[in-house]
Amino acid sequence: VQLQASGGGLVQAGGSLRLSCTASGLILDDYGVGWFRQAPGKEREGLSCSTRGYTPDYTDSAKGRFTTSSDSAKNTVYLQMNNLEPEDTAVYYCQKGVERGHGTQVTVSS
Repeated sequence: VQLQASGGGLVQAGGSLRLSCTASGLILDDYGVGWFRQAPGKEREGLSCSTRGYTPDYTDSAKGRFTTSSDSAKNTVYLQMNNLEPEDTAVYYCQKGVERGHGTQVTVSS
């Protein structure tokens, strides 16, 4: 089983990024796929949790700016991030159950 987040990068404040989470060895979107982030010196922070066919749950940090979706045919879950702020700078990763993928760095410049 392997999860991998990708799509991070450097973006200016106000910009957008779409992260992807792919998996091998398990079906991603059938239940409970979460997006998290961790900034240097800070605790891990949950962003969203989604299950195919249900409205995703978002934490306050993600509401209104972040949207998660999935493509079952590609076994991929996405996190669309809009209106990014410097405070969004962190390593972002996806997780399902105890399986956590390698993260992707998002850096937002002011």
